[in-house]
Amino acid sequence: MVAETVEPTTAAPYIAGDEAVLRVENLTKHFVKKRLGRPTTAVKAVSDVSFDLAPGETLGLVGESGCGKTTLSRLILRLIEPTSGRVIVEGKDVTRLSKRQLREFRQRVQVVFQDPYASLDPRQRVAASVAEPLTNSKLSSDEKLRIVHETLERMGLQRAQARLFPHQFSGGQRQRIGIARALSVTPKVLLLDEPVSALDVSIQAQVLKLLQELRDEYRLSYILISHDLSVVRHVSDRVMVMYLGRVVEMAPKEELYTAPRHPYTASLLSAAPVPDPDVERTRERIQLLGDPPNPASPPPGCAFHRRCFQAELVAQKLGDSEVTVLEDGRRVPRTCAEKQPVLVTQDATKHWSACHFPLSREAVATVTA
Repeated sequence: MVAETVEPTTAAPYIAGDEAVLRVENLTKHFVKKRLGRPTTAVKAVSDVSFDLAPGETLGLVGESGCGKTTLSRLILRLIEPTSGRVIVEGKDVTRLSKRQLREFRQRVQVVFQDPYASLDPRQRVAASVAEPLTNSKLSSDEKLRIVHETLERMGLQRAQARLFPHQFSGGQRQRIGIARALSVTPKVLLLDEPVSALDVSIQAQVLKLLQELRDEYRLSYILISHDLSVVRHVSDRVMVMYLGRVVEMAPKEELYTAPRHPYTASLLSAAPVPDPDVERTRERIQLLGDPPNPASPPPGCAFHRRCFQAELVAQKLGDSEVTVLEDGRRVPRTCAEKQPVLVTQDATKHWSACHFPLSREAVATVTA
């Protein structure tokens, strides 16, 4: 495969500028493990993550389990405190808000959870669940009920169903109720945490169509967390790929899916099924070696170099002085084994990647066919 030379840049991967409804700046979260009351090791769950979100934009967030996606969403919601970095929503630094201000902020950023049944209190009627985010508002009971009825109707449900309990609905209807609850306070940003993974395929399509309609109607911005790359491609405008707490690639949707630059992204795409059976039978597969490293003791250099097919191919063209030999005998470039890659862009396509030897378009043509 052909390696391309990249000159590092210190610019952040922002595209929305002053219009950004949400901006994350160098966000970092380390969980410190203690033994006998004393700190021992730090789990680097999120490391130096930066991005922004434009009004009406959907940003897809993908990566293996344990890569930091959920921790990042909890940091954005300020359910946990960051080790360093900032989250800015509509110009306000969320990390510095008081408890009272935080309640107001959470009306601007809402979340839709993966399991629609677990996210609803089975003892509460639907009307009470949907009105729950309005608890701290100064609205009267009649006004709250009006909002509940109007929001449920927009979700394709009937007003009379507000008197029912969650168990009296199907899975797709419960997810619509969860979306209604998030929308009751007219937020600007929705965090969608695997919003359709627990639903049948036909119901998935209905909920995704509804989410797209709501985004266009209310000019909402979404952060979509999903393992389903086909869902991410269908809904997202941009895609951000995380590995071991770091952003390794970020690009417009079609650019990333047709010409990934990071070997990890190419590996994820090669594992995703393709609808065309002829292509599915003949296309190249990338086999990842082993499991992700322990975030409490990540390897030096690039965290992906021990699983990277590109590193081995590049090492074949290098001299012995430029190569590091791993414990299992595989050879990788010394740069990969010793130096953490920087998130950089090569051109004006807004395509960012963190790889010392990014892939060329020709190299991944068979993988992403």
